[in-house]
Amino acid sequence: MGRSQESFNKKEVRNKKEKKRREKEKKRLAKRDSEKSSLDSMIAYVDENGSITDTPPDPSKKTKIKAEDIRISVPKGENIKSAPERKGTVSFFNASKGYGFIRDTETKESVFFHVNNVEGDISEGNLVSFEVERGQKGLAAINVKQIKQETNS
Repeated sequence: MGRSQESFNKKEVRNKKEKKRREKEKKRLAKRDSEKSSLDSMIAYVDENGSITDTPPDPSKKTKIKAEDIRISVPKGENIKSAPERKGTVSFFNASKGYGFIRDTETKESVFFHVNNVEGDISEGNLVSFEVERGQKGLAAINVKQIKQETNS
């Protein structure tokens, strides 16, 4: 009784859905039938140049590799080759938080420092000597010392 009261548009939508469902079922069955392939067709090989092929490699070109020779790691970073001691000016220093930045006089780059690496008292604008090492987030100054400025009075 419910279908007799359907409008033409509703019938059309229902028929389209049914047709789409049947087509989908046909595709699924066709795909299932075509996927019945052997394991050999799914195997890939790597040749002596490292390229992936579908043919097995030639055993005569096989080379023996020792397990000890294989290295799986990240290469070590290069050590910074610089003057053992640099000079710069303290461009920013936050005494309450205990860190600051030194502007290198030669390279003009800013280098981070922490009060744990400071010998003596320093403040903004002081001329300091320091060494540079790689920190967790980049370059960091260590062994920071204030340079006494001579005044000619």
